[in-house]
Amino acid sequence: METARLKIGGMTCGHCVETVEKVLQNQGGVRNATVHLDSGAADVEYDAGSIAPEQLIAAVEAEGYTAAIGGNSAGGAR
Repeated sequence: METARLKIGGMTCGHCVETVEKVLQNQGGVRNATVHLDSGAADVEYDAGSIAPEQLIAAVEAEGYTAAIGGNSAGGAR
């Protein structure tokens, strides 16, 4: 498992956080996703053999938010 930190743009409320978390957690290969409204970031634990960070970004963007790789999280590699 690897952990990626994504910078998420366009979130304004708790409902946005729930939406982004659900979208990420529903992706095959994602073990856990935690979204932080205050920092505009998402920490995603995923199986690199099943899904790539670019696919996570595409899933978030399909919901109308912006997303980009935002650097390493404390939990592991990007």
